[in-house]
Amino acid sequence: MSYSSGFLKDCITIQRRTAATQGIRGIDSGGIEWEDVAHLHANVGWQKGKAGMHAGALDSYAVVIVRMRWNRLVDERSRIVHRDTTYQILPETFHADRQANEIQFMAQAIVE
Repeated sequence: MSYSSGFLKDCITIQRRTAATQGIRGIDSGGIEWEDVAHLHANVGWQKGKAGMHAGALDSYAVVIVRMRWNRLVDERSRIVHRDTTYQILPETFHADRQANEIQFMAQAIVE
């Protein structure tokens, strides 16, 4: 059973790594490049919830939970961009079920 269209109210951008770059100190030492590969509909919610907001926690919006329909573009190493904030997928929370047509994971905001 996949998510309904009304549930997938947010638009996110999926980013993937480009080819590894060789720097003076080895692979990826020259920096990692990311490219936009798709814009998809998803449901993005804040994991901390109301309790964190009422407590005034600074990291209330640092971790989000993302739910979307199954696709081949998103994996554990992907990044997402939602409302001008880039998030790194937490690999241990990534769950993709092709038969149920669902992907769910948590992602943490990246501070650059």
